[in-house]
Amino acid sequence: MCYSAQVVGDYRKYERYGGRLDLAAYVKVFWSRGKEGDFHKVVPMAVRTAFDNPQNDQELEVHNAVLHAYRDVDLVLEQKIGKATEKLLDAEARLAKKWSKTAEKDKLSARNAIADLEAQKAELGVHAANDGWTRIWPGHYTPVMIRDPETGQRVVAPMRYRARPLGFTLQDEKDKPGCYNARKNSLRTVWRGIFGVGHGVILASRFYESVKRNDFEHRALAPGESPRKIEIVFSPESAQDMFLACIWRYVVPEGPTEAPFYGVAAITRDPPPEVSYAGHDRCVIPIRPENIDAWLNPDPKNLKAMMAILDDPIDAVYQAELVPKKGDQES
Repeated sequence: MCYSAQVVGDYRKYERYGGRLDLAAYVKVFWSRGKEGDFHKVVPMAVRTAFDNPQNDQELEVHNAVLHAYRDVDLVLEQKIGKATEKLLDAEARLAKKWSKTAEKDKLSARNAIADLEAQKAELGVHAANDGWTRIWPGHYTPVMIRDPETGQRVVAPMRYRARPLGFTLQDEKDKPGCYNARKNSLRTVWRGIFGVGHGVILASRFYESVKRNDFEHRALAPGESPRKIEIVFSPESAQDMFLACIWRYVVPEGPTEAPFYGVAAITRDPPPEVSYAGHDRCVIPIRPENIDAWLNPDPKNLKAMMAILDDPIDAVYQAELVPKKGDQES
């Protein structure tokens, strides 16, 4: 399944395709993730920096929400640093009285925690240069183009890249975390009530997969060799914007510990020959631009028409390349 993709983080890139910013949705996500203290982790850099230079009052409101989220995260990190520092001082005090393996371990753990938290604080003030594209992972927030049911317009809203099927609880999601993808052959069962109701597209340039090295190299495992995972990136042979078909729903929280959110899942199909040859058994579905309006305005009583759109993706041949690990090449 597609566990990562390079997508558009700056909603302005959606504007040329008729996408309009859903202001309220962006503000709500930024505020909630700031309070949770993970804004800088689950909201990619390109999404966070898209409002650095607001062009109107609406964008200014989102920009202010970003700044407020940064302040909230900074406060959360400060509190965590304080607790870690207390643990460090306690461990050092115990070691001063008598050395023990446990106290030494607690000291090292506290030091590592402080270093990590301080690195996160430093990252808050860094706005890396980017071209509006960003890589998303399950649990990250990404812009998704949907249809406003009231106006019929195309709107762009931030959604978490992991949906929750109807009937799933928070615990179900934890037990089955792969719901960032929806298999085409399970749309009428697992995703019933969402397929044919909540449709969207994610603008992407490429997608990533994890495959076994021996499958990628088209060979059997050597005696005593254990399967080893590697990362492959697939790009359409003629570089182009891809509108990845997806389904989404608004999740009402189960209790006070969970905030409401929009969750999205990319639809996948059996792989074309070149993806299968590279060692993977699934592939995302980039729909044809002329089918976007029909896809975003589904008729739950005519799912056959929706399946026809999925069965007729763009004409593309995907080139597969091995993604070097960090340290394999200069960054």
